[in-house]
Amino acid sequence: MEHTSTEFWIGRIQEHFVNVFTFDLGRYLIAASALSLLLWLAGSWAEARRIQKRRASRADYIREVTSSFRTVFFFALTGLTTVLLVEGGIITVFEGTYGPGQFLLQLVAITIAHDAYFYWMHRALHHRKLFRATHLHHHKSRTPTPWAAYSFSAWEGVTEAAFMPLFLLATSLMGIAYIDFAIFIFLAWMILRNVIGHAGIEVHPAGWVDTRWLDWLTTTTHHDLHHSEGRHNFGLYFTWWDRWMGTEHPRYKEEFRKVAKPLVTFARPAEVVSIATMATFATLATLASSIGALDALAL
Repeated sequence: MEHTSTEFWIGRIQEHFVNVFTFDLGRYLIAASALSLLLWLAGSWAEARRIQKRRASRADYIREVTSSFRTVFFFALTGLTTVLLVEGGIITVFEGTYGPGQFLLQLVAITIAHDAYFYWMHRALHHRKLFRATHLHHHKSRTPTPWAAYSFSAWEGVTEAAFMPLFLLATSLMGIAYIDFAIFIFLAWMILRNVIGHAGIEVHPAGWVDTRWLDWLTTTTHHDLHHSEGRHNFGLYFTWWDRWMGTEHPRYKEEFRKVAKPLVTFARPAEVVSIATMATFATLATLASSIGALDALAL
């Protein structure tokens, strides 16, 4: 009986690991390949919005993709921890009926929490005693591509992935059961924002940093400046922490304006149309990547 029980749990752990590995690999491949294809098809539109004069080499692409497979392995190990904590009843996940208000509140809360975690974790990895062992590998992509989104050392991969079990453990201890679909959409949005930040092409329209309604959301230029210089712009989704802590690049808006253009070019009002178009695109892309990742996981 004990032997059977041991075999059962070994089988369950193996099954969970394969599922989590497939999910993480799937969302990386879907997001990075989809954005790369879109930018390639865009041709001159994308070239006009290229942020750096340097171009990533073939060796850069190979390094980014191969190291991303290593990252997926460590993400899967951390994800396995989360799944086992859920099965053990230590982390509680809400799977019943919920309203749109509850769903949006949880999605916003986990995004804000992750932004804070990422900023301070990211700054810590830049400390001179930690940088070489943890974060240097990622910064080998001085001219990043969408494939750099998961290009981490093993140490950084574990640190990046640790947010999810830590956050869900904390909320569970507070008596909050997180909605499973809110977690899923957050994971899809996270990888989408990640590949956009490493695109090397400014996909956000002109005027983005000049309106108070949007300038608190990071752009591709925001993270690209971090890769090219390394001393500023540590945030992921929002510019809040960089501005509060004085770490935003002093020429961020200036550099953005150099490469950002309206998404459409028929008239001056195109900037307004562009911003509305980008907001719509972001919503649709989030839903599309979520459905794609779900299909990959189901396979």
